[in-house]
Amino acid sequence: MYGSGILLILVLVLFADWQKIGRSFFQLDIAREMWPRVLTIAARNTALYTAFAFLFGLVLALALALMKLSTIKPYRWFASAYIELFRGLPALITIILVGFGLPLAFGWRIPGGTLGKGTIGLGIVAAAYMAETIRAGIQAVPRGQMEAARSLGMSPGTAMIYIILPQAFRIIIPPLTNELVLLIKDTSLLFVLGTTPVSKELTKFARDAMAQRINATPLTVVALVYLAITLPMTYLVRRLERKTEAEKR
Repeated sequence: MYGSGILLILVLVLFADWQKIGRSFFQLDIAREMWPRVLTIAARNTALYTAFAFLFGLVLALALALMKLSTIKPYRWFASAYIELFRGLPALITIILVGFGLPLAFGWRIPGGTLGKGTIGLGIVAAAYMAETIRAGIQAVPRGQMEAARSLGMSPGTAMIYIILPQAFRIIIPPLTNELVLLIKDTSLLFVLGTTPVSKELTKFARDAMAQRINATPLTVVALVYLAITLPMTYLVRRLERKTEAEKR
């Protein structure tokens, strides 16, 4: 396998048309034209959409996780149905449903424009995945913690808030960070909602610049910006996972 990979790389290096590749993907004058707007507009909007959607999804996911662990059957049924539904639907379908389906059906607009629609659309999908992560984290906390809290006179709700959830979130920080990385990339789907020059996220910004200049260099620039955002976060996830494993030992 290693030999085949090295051979394939050598073939690409020897026979690729590097001049054509350079003209198509690495035009410095086009890249310079994108600065600083690629950071001040596109990257800023991507970070903004991600942060709002993650916070909305996290709050909703916590409620869903507690409902799924509830002793009340209708709560468990609702949470299970929600999680299975929005994990099964493509995120793009959910975004279109929130952005266009609900306003058409009920005759009202979601406030906040692209930010409001994107927050709800992406947050609904993210919540379905994070709910299962939070549920697993709560169940990973030893049962004795709840029993000890109850023996001290705490109510189940108080024990959950002050004893169980802090320990659960410490366990699930790595997978939640991984979900945040995925959410950053999913903001590229928000182009379907329509954008203004000041509300474009990274992918839409690159597509418009590429169509204007008939060149793929904007995709290269935006890919580097995505990597500059996501690589440190994935490194952080690995560090957190190793730290968690070390604490378990």
